[in-house]
Amino acid sequence: MTDAVQVQEYDWSGYRGVLIYVEQREGRAKPVSWQLLGQGRRLADKLHTHLMAVVIGGQIEHLAKDAVAYGADRVYICEAPELRDYRTRPYSRLMMQLIEEVKPEIVLFGATATGRDLAGAIATHLPTGLTADTTELDVEPDPSRLLLASRPAFSEKMMATILCKQYRPQMATARAGVFEALPRDNQRSGEVLRLESRMGEDDIAAKVLDFVRDQTSVNLEEAEVIVAGGRGLGGPDAFRLLEELAEAMGGVVGASRAAVDAGWIGHEHQVGQTGYTVRPKLYFAIGISGAVQHTVGMSNAELIIAINKDKEAPIFQFAHYGIVGDLFQIVPALTEEVKRRKLAGEPLASEEGEVGA
Repeated sequence: MTDAVQVQEYDWSGYRGVLIYVEQREGRAKPVSWQLLGQGRRLADKLHTHLMAVVIGGQIEHLAKDAVAYGADRVYICEAPELRDYRTRPYSRLMMQLIEEVKPEIVLFGATATGRDLAGAIATHLPTGLTADTTELDVEPDPSRLLLASRPAFSEKMMATILCKQYRPQMATARAGVFEALPRDNQRSGEVLRLESRMGEDDIAAKVLDFVRDQTSVNLEEAEVIVAGGRGLGGPDAFRLLEELAEAMGGVVGASRAAVDAGWIGHEHQVGQTGYTVRPKLYFAIGISGAVQHTVGMSNAELIIAINKDKEAPIFQFAHYGIVGDLFQIVPALTEEVKRRKLAGEPLASEEGEVGA
């Protein structure tokens, strides 16, 4: 005789809406927050539900208006001096308090150091799961209303779509640069509500005494110009050429996985599936073949210029402009021309946006 299997049925009808955590530092929102609001708006519209945002910090009231302008219908703000600096315990407690009160069916965070820490802390206390570092987000309509959270798996050889069928809220962190923020609309109207903190400074075990900034850190996610190099550079010394071009253009240096794995440059410079996903105004791909692992991280750049001696290199399929030749001659010449134009007060691009015109 076969024992009957009991199937637990769950009622999630009380959970509605999409909630975005707006990450900020010193009153300035991370770009990934606006990108997530854009994708959250698309998901909420598909589910015929509302889009919410939450901002926690010291002086952050102005960010509520920004969140509405970028697509939120309702914004919760929790503003208190003791919340100026991020700490896991108070922020996660406030987020859990809000989630219990408003019961969102989906909660999204940026896959930043803070976002990963906060989302992980919340997921360990709530009866739900968390999909980390997603690169695609979609939803199924009624009746399932499932979040389809996709991310690279098996050494980036395939994409896995992860579902949270039996628990709510459905939670995920998403990488910066993979979604596009909506155009800012200052005419949008939305509701702003205050989330009252029930904690004082004495309730916060860890105290932030000071921040020591890393002067060598690279901010690829917010850079407008990225000069990236790959295996074609031949070694670490050649990155000095890229540094000079990046400095002349007010940009930063990036790299492919091959260059990072070879030990030529640090992982903090890596662009691609296992590095950063970027969306700069200008991206130089120098000595980079154009493997899928790299192009998924930079293909959304507004303008891509590729330099490679191999005219058949796949990178030229993604580039708006391509230069076939010796990078050791081309890059120094570009750097000198940029410097010359800056000294002469000449534009680096034409009014039509043509580089070098």
